[in-house]
Amino acid sequence: GVQTCALPIFLIFPFQVRAIRLSLEAQDPGFAQAAETLGAGRLDRILHLYLPLALPGILGGAVTAFAASLGEFGAIITFVSNIPGETRTLPLAIYTAIQSPGGEAAAARLAALSIALALAGLVLAEAVARRARTVLGA
Repeated sequence: GVQTCALPIFLIFPFQVRAIRLSLEAQDPGFAQAAETLGAGRLDRILHLYLPLALPGILGGAVTAFAASLGEFGAIITFVSNIPGETRTLPLAIYTAIQSPGGEAAAARLAALSIALALAGLVLAEAVARRARTVLGA
């Protein structure tokens, strides 16, 4: 049968998430407290304080993830190959779907599956990290 693998997503998505998370954690909590004192609501603080301050991390993570994904795709298509019915990774299945006439819907479904797997991996990793912090008392 056809095998699918989302390994590149699990390797690349954390680059972006980590950069964004670090830029959010590096923000001075005094800014948010001052904004709240001045009457800024939660959404206002997110849109006008947190996101602008996190923008370098968001852009840096996006560029890093994009560059890593290009490298991973090139390595996969070169070394793993794309033998229909035998070996097929998720990125190659998306690539093949886009190359065939009318395959945009299949490519979109595969991309949605890829994103869902990445998000599930992220949620699982965060749950494990929280549990580890609780157990270690950090």
